[in-house]
Amino acid sequence: MDYPKVEFLYLNEEDMIAAGVKDMAGCIETMEEMFKLLKVGDYRMGGANGNSHGCMVMFPESSPFPEMPVDGPDRRFMAMPAYLGGKFDMAGMKWYGSNCANKSKGLPRSVLMLALNDKDTGVPLAYMSANILSAYRTGAVPGVGYKYFAKEDAKVVGIIGPGVMSKSSLAAIMAVRPGITTVKVKGRGKASLDKFIQHVKKEYPQVDVYAVDTIEEAVRDSDIVAANTSTPTGNPEEYPYIAEEWIKPGAVISSTAALRFDDDFIMNRARIVADNIKLYEAWEEEMKPHAYNTIPIPAVHVMDLVEEGKMKEEQVDDLSDVLMGNIPVHRKEDEIVLYSIGGMPVEDIAWGTVVYRNALKKNIGTKLKLWDSPSMI
Repeated sequence: MDYPKVEFLYLNEEDMIAAGVKDMAGCIETMEEMFKLLKVGDYRMGGANGNSHGCMVMFPESSPFPEMPVDGPDRRFMAMPAYLGGKFDMAGMKWYGSNCANKSKGLPRSVLMLALNDKDTGVPLAYMSANILSAYRTGAVPGVGYKYFAKEDAKVVGIIGPGVMSKSSLAAIMAVRPGITTVKVKGRGKASLDKFIQHVKKEYPQVDVYAVDTIEEAVRDSDIVAANTSTPTGNPEEYPYIAEEWIKPGAVISSTAALRFDDDFIMNRARIVADNIKLYEAWEEEMKPHAYNTIPIPAVHVMDLVEEGKMKEEQVDDLSDVLMGNIPVHRKEDEIVLYSIGGMPVEDIAWGTVVYRNALKKNIGTKLKLWDSPSMI
């Protein structure tokens, strides 16, 4: 860049698609590289601990100010900053607003943007549409787990929650286990179920896909279960529940959102894997006591149990340790793996950097000028 002049690249959603944001196999490979950098510590996220998920703005149940938003399902704003080293060597931040009421306006629940910045000067390098990027990296992270933990001959997938995250999770499953023949999906509404089923039929015509009425039906006989449901937080008894006896030996169950198991199963027989144990330690520090009441991901509950002295931290495996060869891929035959995905801004930085560099090579996007020379310096 020819300082002090500063230009940055703007990438709209169509630009992102043209630059390869939907390359799931490439995204999974990128997430693997990112996890290895996490293990050696070549990254920073927010907060004094360097591992914070982000900073969230939430709204009160009522307000004396008529213009102030009030609380509602998934209503929030969030900033997720990070730096990732290695071949990425990039700083940036994902920023989004979320509101379930968006659906009535034809908008996604969350509207996301990603900014990439030069690590030294802080000047912007790119500003990009991030809804698809976020969905694909969210699918690719469980995809890394499926690649390592799922049986090679996996045939049956159970989906809990037929939303965008389940579409990207299924894309990751199909990328690493192309022999899948059956997809069962449990949802709450006919419209979303029908939409998901039509998506699967179009993208994977070789697969038999159908709706089931209960979570138990989705789980039984499934080699891989992807749970991606949104639910009110606060009372874990209301979170979606999976009983141990429903689970096929050797199955992998991934969760990007609310999910609940019996404590005896978690403490004594399940293999617990976290995408980044330091993220869960940060949540435990920030949300104590009972972080699971606020963050409904299973590994958060595990960290609550560790905090209460009911489990030991050594009972939680960090995915990065598997990728680095520090611990075995499988600890015992037919183990049931409960894999929690918390979501981290380093994932957005990693995939965003790859897509941004693709866009530069292909001359995709619009260059915008910040200034020729700053007027205040």
